[in-house]
Amino acid sequence: MPSSIKVYDFTSFTLLDYPDTPAAIIWLAGCNMRCPYCHNADIVLGKNRLSFEEVLLFLKKRRRVLEGVVFSGGEPTLHPYLTTMLRLTKELGYKNKLDTNASRPNIVQKLLEQKLLDFVAIDFKAPKEKYQQITGIDGYENFCKTLKIVQKFQIDYEVRTTVHSILLNETDINSMIRTLQNLDYQKTYFLQNFRDSSKNLMQLPEHQPLNYKKISKQLPLHFRN
Repeated sequence: MPSSIKVYDFTSFTLLDYPDTPAAIIWLAGCNMRCPYCHNADIVLGKNRLSFEEVLLFLKKRRRVLEGVVFSGGEPTLHPYLTTMLRLTKELGYKNKLDTNASRPNIVQKLLEQKLLDFVAIDFKAPKEKYQQITGIDGYENFCKTLKIVQKFQIDYEVRTTVHSILLNETDINSMIRTLQNLDYQKTYFLQNFRDSSKNLMQLPEHQPLNYKKISKQLPLHFRN
């Protein structure tokens, strides 16, 4: 293992980030999107600084307590040693979860082909007509490709959307639900309310919760926070 591998930060225990699995989180710096509501601005704009060797030593000691490792960010698929890190945590017996903005479908496919992922959480940022406005990149088609790729493999996965009422309204969410249906997504669709913090990428007006009565029930929905 290259001794130079660095990660941004490490969370030693979570029961929230990997469904039904006690896990740790490895945070990886850098992102190719600039979503205004992002509450991890320090990670998006920061640099990896913590030795992965130290993280791995901790994970070796905690194998009887922890079952999973979440790779989050930022956008983890940008990290040059992501494959190496996933392989090493797999060798320790952990299940790997990837949080991704779905901008790099080819990387996700390679990781799945190597059987390095057990769960993929895919961020669906916006409907096609708003995608570049919200994320800063033309990534809608890559989202669709990523979802199609993940669906081909026998692993757990979910699609989730962070909602700020200034950026996405009920009509937008209904459009996104139709897109998911067209992509044969039949699982629960997770909607997450914007979380205001001192680390948001941009200052936004106060978020007003959506009128859930106006949101389509054509998919199972789960509203987080």
